[in-house]
Amino acid sequence: MTFANPTDEERRALLQQVKTIAVVGLSPKPGRPSHTVARAMQGFGFRIVPVRPAVDSVLGEKAYASLAEVPHKIDLVDVFRAAEHIPAVVDECLALHLPAIWIQEGIVHEAAAEKARAAGMTVVMDRCLYKDYIALFL
Repeated sequence: MTFANPTDEERRALLQQVKTIAVVGLSPKPGRPSHTVARAMQGFGFRIVPVRPAVDSVLGEKAYASLAEVPHKIDLVDVFRAAEHIPAVVDECLALHLPAIWIQEGIVHEAAAEKARAAGMTVVMDRCLYKDYIALFL
């Protein structure tokens, strides 16, 4: 992989600015990694916005079918979708001029990540938001 993630200091600075995290692919099932990570981040004080079609709410927050439907500011998009879906998520982020995307651990799509970075987004890929938050702040 030639893609290089932001440094620890850069990821720490990013997370210090983030208040609202849109979680694409957030499962309503408590045993799923997306649910575990989102619940933990919610516990650390972040507002979680579920982005998942056909779900009314997750973790007490109204869910939206797409990022475009979210009516308030999104500081970070956390993605729990298979690699083949990453280009479409990146395109939606770029169309909405969102500042940052975090592509979860185990998910890699270098071309989409580079496209997002080239367009000015902060991009973290193949890293767990929850694990990084613990390592950087606790």
